[in-house]
Amino acid sequence: MKKEIDELEDELRPEYDFSKMAGGIRGKYVERYRAGTNLVLLDPDVAQAFPTDASVNEALRLLIQIAQRQQHNPVGAD
Repeated sequence: MKKEIDELEDELRPEYDFSKMAGGIRGKYVERYRAGTNLVLLDPDVAQAFPTDASVNEALRLLIQIAQRQQHNPVGAD
């Protein structure tokens, strides 16, 4: 059986009073969330070779081009 919201116990310590915190902006990242995200965890050796998202994207685009060429010109199809 679900508890009503007002019946839930507050488990936070008194020093964590978020109502006193300043500077928070509601919905700051909502557009990014709605657009979606595709995060991939790289192994350390791969991350060393491709340290930025731009370098990963460039490498993957080149791989896509190679794969497409292979589909259009299969090896041994002379």
